[in-house]
Amino acid sequence: RNALGVEVTKVVGNRQLRKRLHVNIAHLRKSRCNEGFLKRVKDSDQKKRDAKLQGQSVSVKRQPEGPKDMKIVKATEDDVEVLAPLPFIENYF
Repeated sequence: RNALGVEVTKVVGNRQLRKRLHVNIAHLRKSRCNEGFLKRVKDSDQKKRDAKLQGQSVSVKRQPEGPKDMKIVKATEDDVEVLAPLPFIENYF
């Protein structure tokens, strides 16, 4: 076999149509979009097994990163530049 059927979406006007194409295998590569999920499942199952042997409960849910730690920015008076609008000058000829 030299070819593989592939589905792509094509934008036509205001909608997406699903097109089916035959593509040579030399031009394809396997999708890696599921690798992170499978690795996370494997790790969480291992954590659950280890916790069960120790008689503990473990949370394997993903947690949001949360806010970053605070920083204090120090500056001297020379480094600070105050921006102010220019005064309006009326030109009557």
